[in-house]
Amino acid sequence: MSESGVVVTPEPLPFMDKAHLAAAGFLARYSGRTRDAYALDLRTFFGWCASRGVDVFAMTRPHVELYVRWMEEEHGYAPATTARRLSTVIGFYRFAAIDGYLDRSPAEYVRRPHVPQESQALGLDRMQLGALVATARASSPDDAALITLLGLLGLRVSEACAVNIEDLGTERGHRTLHVIGKGNKPALIPLPVPVGPHPGPGRW
Repeated sequence: MSESGVVVTPEPLPFMDKAHLAAAGFLARYSGRTRDAYALDLRTFFGWCASRGVDVFAMTRPHVELYVRWMEEEHGYAPATTARRLSTVIGFYRFAAIDGYLDRSPAEYVRRPHVPQESQALGLDRMQLGALVATARASSPDDAALITLLGLLGLRVSEACAVNIEDLGTERGHRTLHVIGKGNKPALIPLPVPVGPHPGPGRW
C-alpha cells in the first residue's frame, strides 16, 4: 500500500525457464564489468549447449570437458581465457546446486587448464615503446618524463613517482639518476640519450 492509501500491485516477474532464472540469480551477485564478463561467458556456454541440443541442466561432466576442448582447440583461446570462462560455468553450476536446481554440479571435477603463474607478456617492443614515448612528449612534459622513467629506464611506478629533480646528477661525465629501489636499496641509473639534453638552448 502506498502513502496515499492506494494498494499497489507489483509488476510480475518476466517468465524465465529454470536455466535462465538460475543464470539471472548468479549474475545478480555481481555488478559492473564483472557481471558483463560473466554474462558473456554464460551466453557463450548456453549457445554451445543449444547448438548441440543439450539442455543446460542436462549437462554431464563429459559435456563440460568437451566444452573446454572446444574453447582450446576450435577457438584457440589462451589458457587464461579458457580457465576464466570455465570458472564462470563452474560458479554458475555451484550456485544452481545451492539453489536447488540440481542435485550436484556437473562441472565439479572438470579439469582446469594450466595457467602459468608468471605473465607470458614480454612487454613493449622497440616500435611500440617509441610510439608511446612520442605520444607522451606530444601530450605534456609531465607525461613525457613519466613514460621515460617507466619505459626507457625500466623503473617501477613507485620508484618513478618518488624521483625528485635533486636526484639527477653526473657520474664520470654521464647524466645519472639516483633512486631507492626494491628492498630500500639505493641505485644509480645512467640516463639514456633520449632523456639527456640535445644541442641547442632549451631543447631536450
